[in-house]
Amino acid sequence: MYKIDKQINDKWKPLFSGLRKQTWFPRLLHDVAARRKVSTVFPDENQVFRAFHRLSPDQVKVVILGQDPYHGAGQAHGLAFSVPHGVKIPPSLRNIFKELENDLGISPPSHGCLEAWEMQGVLLLNAVLTVEEGKPGSHQRLGWEHFTQAVILYLCNLKQPMVFFLWGNHARQWKEIIPANNNILILEAPHPSPFSAHTGFLGCRHFSKANEFLASWNMPTIDWCLKD
Repeated sequence: MYKIDKQINDKWKPLFSGLRKQTWFPRLLHDVAARRKVSTVFPDENQVFRAFHRLSPDQVKVVILGQDPYHGAGQAHGLAFSVPHGVKIPPSLRNIFKELENDLGISPPSHGCLEAWEMQGVLLLNAVLTVEEGKPGSHQRLGWEHFTQAVILYLCNLKQPMVFFLWGNHARQWKEIIPANNNILILEAPHPSPFSAHTGFLGCRHFSKANEFLASWNMPTIDWCLKD
């Protein structure tokens, strides 16, 4: 089915070993594989757990929680809100770049690949890791939400300073399971979608607030600039 061990960093293996013992996790993978046989599912099989490949849990400083992958061909590559180089920048990501410019004066890049953020400790995690072409939300309630909960709790138990970006109502629901500890900063705002960005996302200044928090813990801040 999925060659998970080849996709994830070794330091995530304790989490995934525990998940394999849960009845819902193998069933979830089976259900997604079954849907691939009858429809086009994004991202590719070898990119479903892409967010856990380069970044180890002890390196995570910021978690940006998305909803589900982009549902257009060539867009999703396993990192929330990100698209590969050469792919048109989606509207939500354009608004993220607009807020980045408003907040820190960083000019929008010509591409939408967010790997440079990941390399600095930003976990780009979708709450649902797969989707059918042209059908946003089509893999909700398959069991991915249990997976997301397990990841969030695993990270919080590490006790390291961490920032959670919760954009939109779907992301905000996860606030309930995040401990209210002084080493965790939760930043909430409307989703950067064109339908809601102007109701509070634009102007939220989450990028600078995250760096101020990390600096207060004497941790390296995130260079949010994406070079062309």
